[in-house]
Amino acid sequence: MFKHFFLSAALIMATPIAAMADPVTDVIENQLDAFLQRDMERAWSHASPMIKDIFITPDNFAQMVEQGYPIIFSSNRYTFSERVEKGPHVFQIVVVQGENGGRAAFEYDMVQLNGAWKINGVRPVPLNELAV
Repeated sequence: MFKHFFLSAALIMATPIAAMADPVTDVIENQLDAFLQRDMERAWSHASPMIKDIFITPDNFAQMVEQGYPIIFSSNRYTFSERVEKGPHVFQIVVVQGENGGRAAFEYDMVQLNGAWKINGVRPVPLNELAV
């Protein structure tokens, strides 16, 4: 019995933290991948009702992201940084690298609705204020 316990504990400790499931970052990653694949319906599916009320359609939403956040719209290189929980919101910092090598940081406002995490907004934050 103890042998199995120690083996299980060793396997858990050997699993990189990045490989463990995180529903908040999973949603962000899925939306970033959807933008990269130009799958606007999938990207739209991760938006909160507030965002959907503002942009009405996936095409309007995609146009806003492409024009206002081009580095998010076209990047497949990103890292997760700091996270803060405030009430029902989780604020996750994501550092995105563009095709030209430039980097930008964004704060994702995440809310959980009916058991599913949704993106409630994104705003740029200064890179020099982050511990990355």
